[in-house]
Amino acid sequence: MGNKVVPGGAVADIDEEVVVFLVGMRINRLRWVRSWLPALLAMPRMLKELARERGAGMLGFRVLNGGPRVFTVIQYWESREKLYAYASDRNMQHRPAWTAFNRRARSGEGGVGIWHETYVVPAGAYSTFYRSMPPTGLGAAHGVVAPGRRGARSAPVSVA
Repeated sequence: MGNKVVPGGAVADIDEEVVVFLVGMRINRLRWVRSWLPALLAMPRMLKELARERGAGMLGFRVLNGGPRVFTVIQYWESREKLYAYASDRNMQHRPAWTAFNRRARSGEGGVGIWHETYVVPAGAYSTFYRSMPPTGLGAAHGVVAPGRRGARSAPVSVA
């Protein structure tokens, strides 16, 4: 779908559970390059790998820059199980990068911080809307349709 603007209104073409994974890093000490550079370089390698390995389960992502020291990636996944399987697979990029990060972190230097959050959102408990935008977020991950098709809604649904 790329960066082509979809004229008019659109909603994400999805009516199933959504897994949203947020992951980020903060450079705490700019001069401690040996601390933060490996973490900074690992994320693009993982994203390239996941883009090639469609069966791994990542549907799409968006990189956000929160300033010169803060980076966040929003990822959309098929399932929490596939996300966790990727994270623990010794043959993929994440596991060795995580092991190396933890080895450096045990030294207590604190030159870089990382964080992640996983949200499993039940089907229908989310809302999307895009007007005169390229597909973004869930729309990029799942495709878009005109509002009103496939049970799409523009108002969030309350989940009891």
